[in-house]
Amino acid sequence: MIESLVEQLESRFAEVSRQITDPVVINDRNRYAEAGREYRRLEPAAKLAEEWRRAVDDAAGAQEMLDEGDDDAEVRDMLAASRERIEELEEEIRLAMVESDPNDDKNVIVEIQGGAGGEEAGLWAGDLYRMLTRYAERRGFTPEAMEVGEGKYTFAIKGDGAYSIFKYEGGTHRVQRVPVTESQGRIHTSTATVAVLPEAEDVEVDVNPGDLQIDVYRSSGPGGQSVNTTDSAVRITHRPSGVVVSMQDEKSQLQNREKALRVLRARLYERKLAEQQAELAADRRSQVGTGDRAEKIRTYNFPERRVTDHRVKVTVHDLDAVLEGALDEFTAALEADEKRRRLAAQAAQSA
Repeated sequence: MIESLVEQLESRFAEVSRQITDPVVINDRNRYAEAGREYRRLEPAAKLAEEWRRAVDDAAGAQEMLDEGDDDAEVRDMLAASRERIEELEEEIRLAMVESDPNDDKNVIVEIQGGAGGEEAGLWAGDLYRMLTRYAERRGFTPEAMEVGEGKYTFAIKGDGAYSIFKYEGGTHRVQRVPVTESQGRIHTSTATVAVLPEAEDVEVDVNPGDLQIDVYRSSGPGGQSVNTTDSAVRITHRPSGVVVSMQDEKSQLQNREKALRVLRARLYERKLAEQQAELAADRRSQVGTGDRAEKIRTYNFPERRVTDHRVKVTVHDLDAVLEGALDEFTAALEADEKRRRLAAQAAQSA
């Protein structure tokens, strides 16, 4: 079975390699972008397949020498090492070839909201906003603030593959620390919810302008004071779904409207995915839950300088680095876990 999989992989990778150098494909922006994404997806698996071929050849050569009477210990060791590596590579190839999430290449819109814990929850939401934007920058993505402040943060992360990285951050993040407002030094537990939405293209979500109610009003800052002398803030209501998006960070009504429409499309796209693939794609409510402390995906413990991801049971004892965006270890573990679950699901379907 692995031989057939390797042959299919080699054939497909060779085909895509030809496509990205074909002038006809290069001159078609959409086809070239698609071929480039497929090339990047297949390249790691193709390198594993190449190594698998070498390991198989090494094992065959060592076995042939033993069959001819060369009972040298070094040859036996080579055969054992080659067979062990072949088994490892077969598992790695299967994991690398697991069908990926079709949204993995998309930009994302992230919404962070303070949950349980009052004022401290709002402060914690700000810390998460800083952590995720730092992580985005470290990974070479471009964060774009859309609505920031008062315990709620909406921002986009742009770059090829953004969703494949940041989808694992969706859920309730729990913090255990002494709040700055706590005079007696007691540790409090607070939460903030994070929703990660793949950003939809216009062609993916058909938004009928007639279904939109668009209201404009004067922007206001903390405490209710006016921060703008014109009606630049925008509230868009999608009547069929009841989804409401407000945006007021920009001074221009046009800019606020454009950002609100982007967030609206992302939310409607996620609803569409949840309806089409209810068993695979959780909707926004299940992703963020209620913000209750028991619904945590990750705990950040300040007294012990510890961060634990409860989904994959990974703990890191370097809280400061994590809050500066060092999330790679969590992402790698969650990505591997997702691939194993997808592989198991594919095997069950083919059984």
